[in-house]
Amino acid sequence: MPEEEARITRLEEQLAHQARTIEELSEQLTQQWKVVEQTRAKLDALTQRFLSLEEQSLEAPAITRPPHY
Repeated sequence: MPEEEARITRLEEQLAHQARTIEELSEQLTQQWKVVEQTRAKLDALTQRFLSLEEQSLEAPAITRPPHY
């Protein structure tokens, strides 16, 4: 019987450690997901800004010769 109790105790300890590890990994995953979402939002904003600047540059008249000529 004592051998079985020791085995059960070891299994319970392993289970507790695994549960704690899973909780820590879940927290890290949540934090990383927030970073990914922030990065995605910044990328979207930069993409829109780039496209806007690109449109503005296309609308500007082409300069064929400097104005001082």
